Amino acid sequence: MLKNKNYHIFFYGWLIGLIILIISIIIVGGLTRLTESGLSITEWELFNGIFLPINNDEWEKYFLLYKKIPQYFLLNSKITLEEFKYIFLWEYFHRLLGRLLGLFFLLPFFFFLCKNILTKDLIIKLTGIFVLILIQGLVGWYMVKSGLVDNVSVSHYRLAIHLFLAFIILSAVIWLLMNHIYEVKKKFFQLNLNYLSLKTLLALIFIQIIIGAFVSGLDAGKIYQTWPLMNNTYFPKDISVNDIFIFNNPSLVQFIHRNVAYIIFFTAVYFGFYIFKNNLKKFYYSYFIFFLIIIIQIVLGISVLYSGTNLYFASMHQISSIFLIVSSLNLYHHSIKS
Repeated sequence: MLKNKNYHIFFYGWLIGLIILIISIIIVGGLTRLTESGLSITEWELFNGIFLPINNDEWEKYFLLYKKIPQYFLLNSKITLEEFKYIFLWEYFHRLLGRLLGLFFLLPFFFFLCKNILTKDLIIKLTGIFVLILIQGLVGWYMVKSGLVDNVSVSHYRLAIHLFLAFIILSAVIWLLMNHIYEVKKKFFQLNLNYLSLKTLLALIFIQIIIGAFVSGLDAGKIYQTWPLMNNTYFPKDISVNDIFIFNNPSLVQFIHRNVAYIIFFTAVYFGFYIFKNNLKKFYYSYFIFFLIIIIQIVLGISVLYSGTNLYFASMHQISSIFLIVSSLNLYHHSIKS
């Protein structure tokens, strides 16, 4: 993988550090959304927003800017400065982690380039990841802008793009790390029918993450809080044939999220049956971990509903989706021949 193996441990540690940072950003980003804190900072502030306000005048400046947006005068008109500081800090730390990620990526990357220890293939892949990180920052601000003028929250479509990009970046770095650990050059996209059920499963999990972002953006989990039925019916009763834009309807989005989860579960069961029937021992351990996380994810999803979208259960449900992606990528990596 590297031209000079003396830097093997440094490169390995760098990738792990990137993964930890990306996961931290996803977790804090999820909590920022769950606490409805994402609109607390109403300006881009690429450089001058690095440090926290240090006195009351600076806090008042940010508070006054917040008072100009619809979320304040339609939902939070009674919020105090101390309460504003709480939501401000969630968004602040989310942005701060994003800045740290950019620096943590760039500085070691330039070091590796100067030392000429990266192969051409690695340089291309790492450059592509950095471009995605830059795009992610722009999409984040594009998302925030959607809630500053006419809406009290951000666009769930932009939120979904923002979250999906985060998981793409995370997956790309994890894939590089696995290739580096096993000293292989496995390609992610395999245009063949080998282990088709596993590829279908991976695609469904990424789709489910996007739908989950719609659920979060629309607060769809607050509507039907029963399981397995949705208020005594399988299909929600408040759906109209005139609902052309299905992803604008919270009830329908929750319905889709539930049913994609069922499909993922049964596809995972089928793949487990397939590997045990064919005695594919190389999958046993990674499949067990993967399936265990699916069970945890389902239990947490149901707990979110029964708890009335409790913040802790909702956050754990989002966090477990990270482990689900990591475990599914590990399983998929084992399926590809070197």
